[in-house]
Amino acid sequence: MDKQEILEKKIKEWGASLVGFSNLEEIVPENLSDISYGISIVIKLSDRIVDEITDKPTHTYYHHYRAVNNLIDLITLRTVLLLEEWGYKALAVPASQSIADLGEYRGLFPHKTAATRAGLGWIGKNGLLVTEEYGPRVRLGTVLTNMPLKTGTPVTQSRCGSCRICVDACPAMALYGALWKEGIPREEIVDAKACSEYMKNFKHIGRGHVCGICMEVCPYGKRKKSVDR
Repeated sequence: MDKQEILEKKIKEWGASLVGFSNLEEIVPENLSDISYGISIVIKLSDRIVDEITDKPTHTYYHHYRAVNNLIDLITLRTVLLLEEWGYKALAVPASQSIADLGEYRGLFPHKTAATRAGLGWIGKNGLLVTEEYGPRVRLGTVLTNMPLKTGTPVTQSRCGSCRICVDACPAMALYGALWKEGIPREEIVDAKACSEYMKNFKHIGRGHVCGICMEVCPYGKRKKSVDR
């Protein structure tokens, strides 16, 4: 078993549902050019909790969202420490992060970009990563490293087709119905500000997450559940 296989095995033992590897050399910012390989970590959300979302988020969903983010950050930390122990450079991108200097609602590096490059899924009309295994019912983490990795085959096109279920269900009218393809600006798919502003209606539940309606209604997530049963 080589080091990449050991790494993937460890990450899954620590709680990841899916792990992917990508080459981000052409798209990482200059200050990250020395760590241009990506390790994408996917955590599946609880179907029972997501299914409880109807016309608004629930207290349980908010707690679950934060707990999963914490788990992702712990897994990416352990991944970084292991890579450093092996003599490589590594940096964990926080599960939920917004850095004003980089633009509105943007983090150090986009998790979904790393995940699509790793072949884990595509960006849906809801602006979320959609996986074949779990639909959009997932949260993401990313580790950037200089460890040479065998990478997945990038996904470059949406598989949403003509479906508009999430677009029509969005109470914030933040989704435009555009089909994603690699390189399309996020602003052509989702109005991130409108999505965030809508959550002000639920301050009694919590802040710092999305309402989840577009995730709950997605047929890909529902299809996986029906197959499992």
